[in-house]
Amino acid sequence: MQAMVLTEPASIDTNPLALREVPLPEPGAGEIVVRVLACAICRTDLHVAEGDLPPHRKHIIPGHQIVGAVHKCGPGSARFKVGDRVGIAWLRSTCGQCHYCRADSENLCPSAKFTGYDEDGGYAEYAAVREDFAYALPTTPDPVAISPLLCAGIIGYRALRRADVKPGGRLGLFGFGSSASIVIQVARHWGCTVYVMTRDERHRSMAREFGATWAGSPSDKPPELLDSAILFAPVGDLVPPALEALDRGGTLALAGIYLTDIPKLNYDRHLFYEKNLRSVTANTRQDGNELLKLAMEVPLRPRTTPVALKDANRALQKVKHDSIQGTGVLVIGEHG
Repeated sequence: MQAMVLTEPASIDTNPLALREVPLPEPGAGEIVVRVLACAICRTDLHVAEGDLPPHRKHIIPGHQIVGAVHKCGPGSARFKVGDRVGIAWLRSTCGQCHYCRADSENLCPSAKFTGYDEDGGYAEYAAVREDFAYALPTTPDPVAISPLLCAGIIGYRALRRADVKPGGRLGLFGFGSSASIVIQVARHWGCTVYVMTRDERHRSMAREFGATWAGSPSDKPPELLDSAILFAPVGDLVPPALEALDRGGTLALAGIYLTDIPKLNYDRHLFYEKNLRSVTANTRQDGNELLKLAMEVPLRPRTTPVALKDANRALQKVKHDSIQGTGVLVIGEHG
């Protein structure tokens, strides 16, 4: 099969992903092999490619927002049948036995493995996964349209929960990329007033199209204090102003897997009056199931740009330089 393989972590501008012919994966016990139809591109893929995240395996195939059809079932696999539509997300497996797994916090499992980081992902024609970590998906909408939900949607949903967003609340979004464009749809569905702070006027314009009450630059203060805020931009310098924008008792969630260093905080200005600062670490399968159900109810419609598999480097370059429209999605297999 064809796949885009990370030859060596390096600046994405040097094209570190190479189109290679690699063996088709074989399913182990309890696993399925999926024929990839679409794989949405995530900023985390950029962090893997450039080495911002310490490499876990050489010559990894990135990609963890996968929509596909079951191609083959391994021994003991009975949850799906060949041809079923499934999704594969970032969280690939956990031990199931540790304190965190038993406490419904499997995303904190020390033995957790991640798609496109520990094991090969969806920048390929086929991918394998444990069947209990695959998501059952409807045959509609189009796989390109649903693929961003498998990470941008799921992590955005977890960030909403970590930010303690309440229906009708005042929510601030710092950065407006793929995940934020999904989060704002959920927040508006819940009746929230949403304020967006992002550096690019194109993204501010898109935020207004999605229903933001106000959109400004990261240096601007929102028109009113916020009950909750989510930082999507991987920029630690934005943490102090985001905390200052919170009302008493407000919560800021840091949604990224990677963040530059946070500057020194002033207790009175940034944290007093019971403000909360929380991180987001991966997702649980419950998060995924809840988000996918919500996606059909709203309904959530990510804005996407189709990309050929061989153009993955170019697409990640556009992600790095904020020049891609919506979410880039690798279109790999036939959509039948």
